Amino acid sequence: MRAKRWLGAAAMALAAGTAVPATARSTSVYLTQPDDPRAITVRGVGDGRADDSAAIQQAIDQAAASGSGGIVFLPSGRYRITRTILVRPAVRIFGVGKTRPEIMLGDSTPGFGSGVAAMLAFTGEDQYRVGKVAVPPPTTVPFDPTVYDATSSTFYSAIANIDFRVGAGNEGAVAVRFRVAQHGYVRHADFHLGSALAGVYQAGNEFEDLRFYGGRYGILSEKTSPAWQFTLIDSEFEGQRDAAIREHEVDLTLVNVAIRDTPIGIDIDRGWSDSLWGKDVRFERVSQAAVVISEESSVFTQIGFDHAVASDTPVFARFRDSGRTIAGKGKRYQVADFSHGLALAGLGEIGKTATTIDIAPLSRAPRGSAPAIAALPPVSQWVNVRTLGVKGDDTTDDTAALQRAIDTHRVLYLPMGRYRVTDTLRLRPDSVLIALHPSLTHLYLPDNAPNYAGVGGARALLESARGGKAIVHGVGLWTGSVNPRATALLWRAGAASMVNDVKIQGGGGTVLTKGSVIKPNDPQARQDGQHPSIWVTDGGGGTFAAIWSPNTLASAGFYVSDTKTAGHVYELSAEHHYRAEIVLDHVENWEFLAPQTEQEVRDGVNAVSTEIHHSRNILFANYHGYRVTRTIKPMDAAVKLYQSGDIRFRNVHVNAESGFASCDAKGCGTYLRASKYPFENAIKDMTRQQEVREREFARLDVPAVATSAATASAVPVSPGVEKLADGFYSIAGGAVDKAGKLYFIDRFFHRIHGWSREEGLSIVAQAPLDPVNLAVARSGDLLVQSSSGRDGTVYSIDPAKPEDVRVIAPTAARAHPGAATLLPVNVWANGEFADRIDPKSYEFPPISYFFTSKMGEAKPQEYVSPDGSLVLPAFRVWNQGPDDHIGWRWSDTLDSYGLVGAAPGSRVTLTNSSENRTYNGLVGSGGQVTDLKVVAERGGESVARDDAGNLYVANGQVFVYAPDGSETRRIDVPERPLQLLIGGADRRTLYILTHHALYASPM
Repeated sequence: MRAKRWLGAAAMALAAGTAVPATARSTSVYLTQPDDPRAITVRGVGDGRADDSAAIQQAIDQAAASGSGGIVFLPSGRYRITRTILVRPAVRIFGVGKTRPEIMLGDSTPGFGSGVAAMLAFTGEDQYRVGKVAVPPPTTVPFDPTVYDATSSTFYSAIANIDFRVGAGNEGAVAVRFRVAQHGYVRHADFHLGSALAGVYQAGNEFEDLRFYGGRYGILSEKTSPAWQFTLIDSEFEGQRDAAIREHEVDLTLVNVAIRDTPIGIDIDRGWSDSLWGKDVRFERVSQAAVVISEESSVFTQIGFDHAVASDTPVFARFRDSGRTIAGKGKRYQVADFSHGLALAGLGEIGKTATTIDIAPLSRAPRGSAPAIAALPPVSQWVNVRTLGVKGDDTTDDTAALQRAIDTHRVLYLPMGRYRVTDTLRLRPDSVLIALHPSLTHLYLPDNAPNYAGVGGARALLESARGGKAIVHGVGLWTGSVNPRATALLWRAGAASMVNDVKIQGGGGTVLTKGSVIKPNDPQARQDGQHPSIWVTDGGGGTFAAIWSPNTLASAGFYVSDTKTAGHVYELSAEHHYRAEIVLDHVENWEFLAPQTEQEVRDGVNAVSTEIHHSRNILFANYHGYRVTRTIKPMDAAVKLYQSGDIRFRNVHVNAESGFASCDAKGCGTYLRASKYPFENAIKDMTRQQEVREREFARLDVPAVATSAATASAVPVSPGVEKLADGFYSIAGGAVDKAGKLYFIDRFFHRIHGWSREEGLSIVAQAPLDPVNLAVARSGDLLVQSSSGRDGTVYSIDPAKPEDVRVIAPTAARAHPGAATLLPVNVWANGEFADRIDPKSYEFPPISYFFTSKMGEAKPQEYVSPDGSLVLPAFRVWNQGPDDHIGWRWSDTLDSYGLVGAAPGSRVTLTNSSENRTYNGLVGSGGQVTDLKVVAERGGESVARDDAGNLYVANGQVFVYAPDGSETRRIDVPERPLQLLIGGADRRTLYILTHHALYASPM
């Protein structure tokens, strides 16, 4: 049920501290408490005067006691709290009753008057099993160093149908801290913020049906804990003092959002970027700017709107750094299309920063959009399946009882439990199937179910009727480990149907109960051995929101085929499949807003993020194609197109870096790690034989498919580019000796290769010593950095006698006159996953601060080559897993594509991958680099500098910059360049290392 809209007078009354008119109060969406015997009910006073902190916390802790989460019901009432309520992982809190319950903070509550202080904080666990809290959230009142913040493994946590109210004198208060991962949400809530700093601080995953009144900000957020997108749907902001939303790097996706009576609509922090996408956004009486854009030249700045309407909003966009503005057109206007960021003219093109806007005046404001998310029927209509003979006891075959319940009742409620079925459950055209916790409420198939065995077409666990308006909400679906014909959800319902908060079990986040017959690691199970988990076909469509589909046994996580019915997908997480995460085949009229895919190290190294076959009129916006940092195998493209066109890509992010908080003997902190194996290209058109090397961009329109497809490769190659050798698994870590000979590593095979014009390709060494990076000492010996050992290893070999391995122990750093300091040529550093806000000024340091800080640190230890000519500072090595070869090692040098050397007192050029910029800095003692200055607006895998001061930057292709920073030319290479080195007998050859081949270009 949708609540009535507030009028502007109501917001002004709130700001003044007066009572809110009765007509403006929220409407409860759960008017009665669902019947669930395993749920916990809060036993508080709820009169607005008594302190109910302990009662609420006790109920949450009781629900969490099993370790798997649970459901808490909060009855109608006004619950005053005096400290931070900690919501444990996978606990969901639902307000129930004729009026929405309200959690309130009284005037001048101690601890909430300054800094950032959370009323409710969603917590996590010891994610990496290090036994100590690395970064306890500073927003807990009272502060507790034993609290784990929510993390990338905090799943299923949620709160719904509960309002918040903040009294006067609580200028540091935030209602909810919510930095969670998949299946976390905040829904159906009003935030009466008054004096508060914000309604939500540190957002995550998906929000629906929220209204923010007053406060300094409605939402104030940085990057989410898993670095996925954050999606806000069907929500409103009114009367914020500074801005409705202030954020950076949160990958904000807005759908049907209204912002009123505030100076700024969306304010992106100074010195930061974001991927912002808005669909059907309304701005009313926004006095300064609808959106303020920072870092306008950064490739990570990707701003787009699809149909925005504004009234009394004179400036639609303001660019913070340049001061440029995009004015509205008249008192009322419509922005049909807006895009700012790196724009690609077509497939195979290199992007340029551009702003596109289609804006026109309106004679009158159009009516507001219908809600994107349909309301569930009132609880009074929910029929508990347990009253119809369904057991849900993890043992009884409930197939017949469930089907009978579906056939005889339109709206069904599944209390927490595991519902064993052995044949397809077929929904009616108007069926509504509701559960409230997809981790603890499963429909599942036992292994070797006869109807799903052998060879044959797909057979569904749950199937919709064709063309209906069915709803499936809040349930987990599990097809068992050994059922080769199974698909979890076969969806043929029409445009008015909905699938919301549904988890495909198996893979990440699957929680088993004691004695459960579910065996996701059954040795009989075949990876990639079932049909797609979610299969929309035969004219199916509708709305799909907050979906998580990570079952490795399925051939795809989300598969759409043979339909022209409109489909709207919001915040889809499709992960861990062997071939493809998302597949479209003969599909038209679909949009995917904030889709996220992830390829794991064992099950996803051969997978692509998305395949599109014979499809058209498709939109992907705020798209994430991620490969985990542990990946060690190259893959050519995130998205592959086959006979498909009329596809719009907006705000694309293809990456493989991540971060984590951890502790070891050296202390606690956060570490940012960058993989060498993201997808090489964002998109590869298999029909046209063209590829998109840009992995960060704001806009690309793929045209309709031509009648005759190209057969030869359309990848551009510059004259003079020569392939010297190929057939490698993945090469990097190279160095050049004083004669110009190249040495490099094929890490997978432990091989150190040599190449020169006279000798050709050679194998210098191939002992199983995990080499990663090389440098050549003045003596001609090779200094080798290895990932072997807990802190890595450094050793030296003579290329003529590679069997003589001399291990170099770390020593205390000191001055080495005449020696070169070795540094990583590319670094990722943006300080994510720790609260970076200044609790006094409420400002964030710019992203460049973290790069300059990291490079400005002196390293207390170093590795010195036997001849004393090379010094490799001992960058801190972070470990994950056991100390042997199975464990993972990360450091800025191990993560780099290579090392670059410079003597202390001279300047060195390297690239900051987290900004995609190239810097030049002064080398000091202990590996310090200070006085860093941007010398090229592109940065990526590596950079090389010739004797004349020209820069060669590897970033999709090779970009050449003159000493004054102007781009002079581009060298196009058949494959993505990774490491660049200058060598050859005359030092006039640019060696270009790609994953699988070695190229050269004359300089």
